[in-house]
Amino acid sequence: MEQVNETVVTEFVFLGFSSLAGLQWLLFVVFLLLYLFTLCTNAIIMSTIVLDRALHTPMYFFLAVLSCFETCYTFVIVPKMLVDLLAQKKTISFLGCGIQMFTFLFLGCSHSFLLAAMGYDRYVAICNPLRYTVLMGHGMCAGLVAAACTCGFTAAQVITSLVFHLPFHSSNQLHHFFCDISPVLQLASHHSRLSQLVIFILGVFALVIPLLLILVSYIRILSAILKISSSVGRYKAFSTCASHLIVVTVHYGCASFIYLRPKSNYSSSQDTLISVSYTILTPLFNPMVYSLRNKEFKSALRRTMGQTLYTVN
Repeated sequence: MEQVNETVVTEFVFLGFSSLAGLQWLLFVVFLLLYLFTLCTNAIIMSTIVLDRALHTPMYFFLAVLSCFETCYTFVIVPKMLVDLLAQKKTISFLGCGIQMFTFLFLGCSHSFLLAAMGYDRYVAICNPLRYTVLMGHGMCAGLVAAACTCGFTAAQVITSLVFHLPFHSSNQLHHFFCDISPVLQLASHHSRLSQLVIFILGVFALVIPLLLILVSYIRILSAILKISSSVGRYKAFSTCASHLIVVTVHYGCASFIYLRPKSNYSSSQDTLISVSYTILTPLFNPMVYSLRNKEFKSALRRTMGQTLYTVN
């Protein structure tokens, strides 16, 4: 059998911040502070929800799961990025790249479906308030989270398998700071239209379907709110959805720009900028939107801190 004289890629070199060589230390300090603040914020949110019985409701259960996803999501990408900002050799093994892509996609896709579950929770709370505790029992909440994780796992497994079964024999220089789909595909020696189509369809499955479910929920919510005669009642009903709407807009805005555009529009510099926003800024922004705008959560946080300080003293 004739042997092909090609070198198989065994590792990738990240070039995401190579054009900002003089700012590596500054970026390291800024990203490290943001990362630590994100971890602390999410830890406070999760511990407050667990410790305060007044927050043992479906909405806060989903918020705790969302905070957990955000924490794990950043843990997959940011620590490696921080190390690479100070390292001379910014590399990741072929296997490590595959694991990072799978975990990132699993958490990201699960996040999308979790937002759809949270939209359904708001729909039931506003449109069926008398049956809310029955329809959104512990079993239903756990089932929705399990379904979100199952969908995320399936999409991540198929996409990662398709990407890393492609041949990589040419360049190993990845124009990004982590193993995202488009930058890795750019390095494949060749890939079929079928694999591109399947990856795109799964991207639609993980983004468009949850978004459509959210839109259906909010069309019904809006219809119910408009039927409320009191302006105060309408405001209270809408205010319970405002935080979720903000998070949905940010999440799907960034994700759609990255994953649902034509391949011909791919730009490594644009992708790096947008990716920084949804891997570092969005995980910090989302919990703060839910907690700072919520009087009930702020009251629970004060109670929890008071009890903790009393116990310590």
